[in-house]
Amino acid sequence: MKEATGELNMTVVTVVAIAAVAAFFYAFVWPGIKSSIEANTYCAMAQCGNCTTKGTQQECECTATKDDGTEWSGKCKFQN
Repeated sequence: MKEATGELNMTVVTVVAIAAVAAFFYAFVWPGIKSSIEANTYCAMAQCGNCTTKGTQQECECTATKDDGTEWSGKCKFQN
């Protein structure tokens, strides 16, 4: 019976550890990935202006229309 209890404890520890890693990813890592994907998507179809050049990179203020009809605005970076 002691062996079964030990295995149950290890299972609980494993499940809690996986849940903690998933919560950390969802709370801290995923928002950055999501906003990066969103910015790359909208920058590809954006109308840009007011650009500044920094070395080989150009940063522009851009706007794009989302699929739901709302407008996205942000800064897009392009390589020269």
